[in-house]
Amino acid sequence: MTTPALRTPGGSRQLAGTLTLLRFALRRDRVMIPVFVAVNALMILSMPNTLKNLYGTTAERADLVHQLETNASFRALIGPVFDTSIGALTAWRVGVYAAALAAAMSLLVVVRHTRDEEESGRQELVASGMVGRRASLTAALLAAAVANALLALLVTAGLAGQGASGALAFGLGLAGVGMVFATMAAIVAQLTESARLARGLTAAVLGAAFVLRAAGDAATDGGTSQASGTGAASSVLTWLSPLGWLENLRSFADERWWVLVLFAAAVLIQGAVAYRLAGRRDIGMSFLPTRPGPAAGRLATAGALAWRLQRGSVLGWSIGFFLAGVVYGGLADGAAGLVGDNDNARKIVERMGGQSGLTDAFLASMVGMLGLIAALYVVASVLRLHGEETSGRAEPVLACAVGRLRWAASHLTIAFGGSALIMLLAGLGFAVGYGKEVAPILGACLVQLPAVWVIGGLTVLLYGPAPRLAPAAWGIAVAVLLIGWVGPALDAPQLVLDLSPFGHLPKLPGGRMERAPVLVLAGLAALLTAVGLAGLRRRDLTT
Repeated sequence: MTTPALRTPGGSRQLAGTLTLLRFALRRDRVMIPVFVAVNALMILSMPNTLKNLYGTTAERADLVHQLETNASFRALIGPVFDTSIGALTAWRVGVYAAALAAAMSLLVVVRHTRDEEESGRQELVASGMVGRRASLTAALLAAAVANALLALLVTAGLAGQGASGALAFGLGLAGVGMVFATMAAIVAQLTESARLARGLTAAVLGAAFVLRAAGDAATDGGTSQASGTGAASSVLTWLSPLGWLENLRSFADERWWVLVLFAAAVLIQGAVAYRLAGRRDIGMSFLPTRPGPAAGRLATAGALAWRLQRGSVLGWSIGFFLAGVVYGGLADGAAGLVGDNDNARKIVERMGGQSGLTDAFLASMVGMLGLIAALYVVASVLRLHGEETSGRAEPVLACAVGRLRWAASHLTIAFGGSALIMLLAGLGFAVGYGKEVAPILGACLVQLPAVWVIGGLTVLLYGPAPRLAPAAWGIAVAVLLIGWVGPALDAPQLVLDLSPFGHLPKLPGGRMERAPVLVLAGLAALLTAVGLAGLRRRDLTT
């Protein structure tokens, strides 16, 4: 007989087993959460010393702020700055991207422990025990809360020297953005039947939030005049984005503590909606079920099936890279004015982009940054093999007249070919935004591909013989991204920079084209891929 507690949505039995599931979730994420938090915290906490080296005097910082006030493109890319202190400049420089990284971490954690568990069938097994109906959702949200609380604690402690109240506001704001997208992911996980779709839709919401903030910031005047009350108020578009809420919290610049109420209200409302939806559906079901077949079009080959599975991802990355190229290309002409006579800033840009003219160095550094991000695409695309295998969908395909190498090659073609496509579109975006040097910029984008393919080859090498090691490819990609992004600003030794395959590429446009390292990296990528495929051919499939 069902007890009243089980019939009552608010009964304590609804949460039975939550702490056990939370411990299990944190144990499963014992690598992913620390890596996300450490990378984010390192990016934030390294910025004050970098800014001190670049803009050591108040006059230099005031000049920087003046340049930003008159440059709508940079405001759209990074956001407004509300004060000339090191703390305020730190919040300005990394705030939007640190918040986006916290949001990405949160949505991945929540989807992994909700819809992923249901899709794999593990949730049904867990639910057959003494586990409440909403325990899994609660444990997932608590795991995200632990990760965001750890990030907030590290940021608050690390930036306390710049101002205790500003550090606390900034840490709480980052955690607030993370929890807003955690509860958003919890809602989407109830609506969709696929974990991949849940991650994609929530990431699309994050992208929309970035676009709204960028459009709002570009449409307003500079931030310091706003801080003093003499400038225009923030755009309505900025207030529609959680990333804009973090900006309007104004850490280290006369903090607006009441903005934290927006984060709390959004988390409570979205959490309540997620709990309501979770109580109105069966395990494994969704409010937007996947349509049954037959699928339209030809799926007679393994390549056609692989394209059908990955075409949405390729399209999303292609659009994103083209738009990024347009934005960065539009910023190129203003790069020299923003750096001005600051020798330290000039050295960092030249270290990232080469010793050519400042505009070419800026373009080269931005092209290199997109190459680093393209490495994330190739890892995700190659690991689709791992997802197809562990979910059991690869076995029926391989039971037909399809060999393992042919099946793997179909996905790898999209992974390696897709990376070439998105870098080509990034080059076209640069050409649209910059309007000059079309051929050199396209060549600079394509030169990044051998390094991108090396990361893809390492992913195949990990997955092929030992699929359990495949997720470690994310750690390699993040480490390479960190070396390329933060290394030059921290004046890291050349030995450290050379650990990344991107450190061996020629700095184009503007630099001298060196074919030897490009060919060596391409050959290394082919060798790593071949060894990984040999390992895949010799082992049993994972079930």
